[in-house]
Amino acid sequence: MRNRRALVALAAVALLPTGCGAGSAADGNQGPATLVVATDLPLQGPAKDASDATNDAIELYLEQIGHTVGDFSIALRRYDDSTAAKGTWDEVQCAANARAHVAEADEVAVMGTGNSGCAKIETTVLNQDPTGPMLMVSHANTNPGLTKKWGPGEPEKYFPTGQRNYARVITTDDYQGSAAAAFLAEQGLETVFVLNDGQTYGQGLATSFVTGAEKVGLTVLGNEAWDAHQAGYRSLFAPIKASRPDAIYLAGLFDNNGAQLVRDKVAVLGDNMAVRLMAPDGFTGYPELRALPEAEGMYLTFTGLTVDRLQAAGGMAARLLSAYKDRFGRDLTSSFALYGVCAVQVILAAIERSDGTRKGVRDAVFEGEGITIPAAQSLTGKAVRIDPATGDITSQDISVLELTGGRETFLKAQPVA
Repeated sequence: MRNRRALVALAAVALLPTGCGAGSAADGNQGPATLVVATDLPLQGPAKDASDATNDAIELYLEQIGHTVGDFSIALRRYDDSTAAKGTWDEVQCAANARAHVAEADEVAVMGTGNSGCAKIETTVLNQDPTGPMLMVSHANTNPGLTKKWGPGEPEKYFPTGQRNYARVITTDDYQGSAAAAFLAEQGLETVFVLNDGQTYGQGLATSFVTGAEKVGLTVLGNEAWDAHQAGYRSLFAPIKASRPDAIYLAGLFDNNGAQLVRDKVAVLGDNMAVRLMAPDGFTGYPELRALPEAEGMYLTFTGLTVDRLQAAGGMAARLLSAYKDRFGRDLTSSFALYGVCAVQVILAAIERSDGTRKGVRDAVFEGEGITIPAAQSLTGKAVRIDPATGDITSQDISVLELTGGRETFLKAQPVA
């Protein structure tokens, strides 16, 4: 095996298929060529549980299909884009991971990243791969600017070659933020204060929420950033209390000291029945949040279909969820994990239609009719089609949840505008 010292520093782990009799042109053995699909997720900090579940669900799915698609044998390689010091995704680590993906000749595509800011770093590097561009398909990036006009120069600045190489299987924040505002208005609430985490994800969500609030007559009393490095937020909430909001909307990631933010919201403003608290999918899937007494009654949105809905619907998702529990002895609770498998399904469909090169895999998604996973085969229970012009999924789903009794309970499907 090639020298992998650079990947050791990145905590990247190669998980090769067993029992497939796979070989490659390099070793002279008979059998299908082995191609590697990488995952790129934060494996440290609060997101670790969801990321580990995503990797485990993908590995289980690959076992179920015999680590084979078309004429190719498939291996999984896990990358960590977080650092222990930061406890979440890290800009320097994301850039290093992207360079490592390009350097590893057997990798043909990346499933990830978990965070939009990291994707904006990595996509630009992968786009300039001289043997590609190299495909990235995300299950969790919701910032609109990765695929559509949003911030300055977006999305073109992420594709310096002029060819798109980024796709996703999840709904974007221009829908999520406005859907959250519409939901709060439907509850009869009139005023809301927005707090954002100051990052790409949170700032974009706050913008979408404020725009959506204006359309439904919900008054936004303010939009301020919270500092993830603060020990507490009672001084932040004290002046907000004076404005007498009906609700607080947290536009950002739970990783960014979200637990303390929720505790102090309740300490200053009262429980989540007195002053409603709502957050986006950046707060979903965290055992620490579900265990917080102060989170009881909190509303959440998820940019897709939730685990409990997919379990109840039966089909491939229900079978995978059952197999996951049998294998690991616990329920899969992260809805993003199932979308991680869905993203891998898109990558595998592209590989099957390709010549096995990075360029061929990318072209299968962005040239011609693109990729469609039929409903009967999709982990979401509905047809998944990637628009080859943008890389976005052509259907949008927003689920509204409520934290009750330590569980994320589905309330309704929220229409998107």
